[in-house]
Amino acid sequence: MQKVCEKLDIELEEIPNWTCCGASHAQGVNDFAALVVNARNISIAENMGLPIMTVCNTCTLQLRNAKKRLDSDQALKDKVNGILKDSGHPYEYKGTAEITHFLWVLDKNPEILNGKVTKPLTGVKVAAYYGCHILRPNDVMNYEDGKNPHSFEKLVKALGADPVPFDESRLCCGFHALYPAEDDVMRAVGKIITSADKAQAQVIVTPCPLCQMQFDMYGDEGVSTVGTASELPILHLQQLVGLALGFTKEEMGFDRHLYGGVVMFGLGVPELALILLIGLVVFGAGKLPEVGRAFGKSIREFKEATTEDSKMINVTENDKESKNV
Repeated sequence: MQKVCEKLDIELEEIPNWTCCGASHAQGVNDFAALVVNARNISIAENMGLPIMTVCNTCTLQLRNAKKRLDSDQALKDKVNGILKDSGHPYEYKGTAEITHFLWVLDKNPEILNGKVTKPLTGVKVAAYYGCHILRPNDVMNYEDGKNPHSFEKLVKALGADPVPFDESRLCCGFHALYPAEDDVMRAVGKIITSADKAQAQVIVTPCPLCQMQFDMYGDEGVSTVGTASELPILHLQQLVGLALGFTKEEMGFDRHLYGGVVMFGLGVPELALILLIGLVVFGAGKLPEVGRAFGKSIREFKEATTEDSKMINVTENDKESKNV
């Protein structure tokens, strides 16, 4: 994200000591605590004199929902500010910071891309998958018509690609319902991917990292659940933008994906050819896609366990305690 924004002359300043928005899960456990946490984040940005831009649908939703509730209820606002003060937080929530999404920034300011698209994605058919949290509820998100949005398709066109209409572009991916309703979620994942595939898209792109992770982790199981064999790469929005700006797939983190074919973790063509040849001999041609996906997942798991990146994934118990709401 930093590379993309630098190329677009968007100056980023990370909110110091920010806290997770709660991702809807904390809200379900302790709604007031989650409200205080989001008020705290917003108050820091207000003190910095900057708007908040996220690259996550759910963060945008939770921050905007907190702002709406606090701005419309003075007693609640005073109570939250009292908690912040008692906790030693130096700033009070005022309600002055704008809260927006990267997609909306590019939609409102199309001139940002002027002269920056050095490698147009000509001919690439993109399924622009909004997800739900960037559109609903309307009274909180209220950027565009949640039933008939256009911002994502406009951006895809600006990057030189072709947006492909598909029926499930606004269907919830089920991220927050995975554990209580796994079967339903797998059907939703499979339905979305299959719908994009039937529309002849070459790639699914989403502005939400939770949706991207959901499809990337459960794409295989999802399409299997609905009885199809669809398989499309799943990208986050800034990855698509980055490609059009001239960044390589490696710079945009394509080697970290699980779903959508063999994941080439720095392996050369000879090594991959050998692996596929072994798979052909042992399993037969019909099993090659499955072998490729399994190989990619195994390599990814190994890499995560043996690199510094694993520190971000396998959070220590101390880190967990320090992040508890």
